[in-house]
Amino acid sequence: MLKKLPKENMGSSNLGWLESRFHFSFADYRNYDNMNFGVLRVLNDDIIHPSSGFNMHPHHDMEIISYIVDGEITHQDSMGNSETLKRGEVQYMSAGSGIVHAEHNESSSEDLRLLQIWIVPPEKNLEVLYGSHMYTKKQRENKLLNIVSSIDGDAAVKIYQDINMFVSELQKGKNLEFSIGAKRQVYFVQIQGCSTVNGVILDDGDAMEITQESSLGIKALQNSHFLFIEMPEG
Repeated sequence: MLKKLPKENMGSSNLGWLESRFHFSFADYRNYDNMNFGVLRVLNDDIIHPSSGFNMHPHHDMEIISYIVDGEITHQDSMGNSETLKRGEVQYMSAGSGIVHAEHNESSSEDLRLLQIWIVPPEKNLEVLYGSHMYTKKQRENKLLNIVSSIDGDAAVKIYQDINMFVSELQKGKNLEFSIGAKRQVYFVQIQGCSTVNGVILDDGDAMEITQESSLGIKALQNSHFLFIEMPEG
């Protein structure tokens, strides 16, 4: 089953320094019929304008992944971590027992765009994890790159929950295939460009819930940048 989610139907917010598109109920976008998709609780497409960002704030009992689309993000946290990441790179933390962190766009002229993704952990009060990985464009160009997996998986970034997260930058006219295991489902995000997914057209910013399917056939109608999360059903 394929459920297309046009970006025009999603929640949105403009705080001046921050513009957000909310895939699920979050902040001032209250939609109790759209709280999650399986273990995926939050997916925000954020644009942080120059010289601004999120000051120190706490998290707990959530696994949080930031995928950088454009610009650079600077992270600081209560564990003493501090670093700057750019396009295609990934920052993650499993904020089990609790962590305080800040994220800023320190550029004076360039916007920062990122996908902020929250995954519900399999248990509460897990040990806090933090890390990042600097993936290259070559690794995701015209192929699927597994950027996040469970601890038992193969990705360079590992979290506690049983998910796999893939990205690709697929050139116009190219195709990719992905097999979906039994009792698994997928949430697909068209970050930039335009693709068909099992024959359904997704434009820049659209998403799709994919259930009860055995495979994905992805074709780039334009140069296409996308991300999807594979997870257990439910």
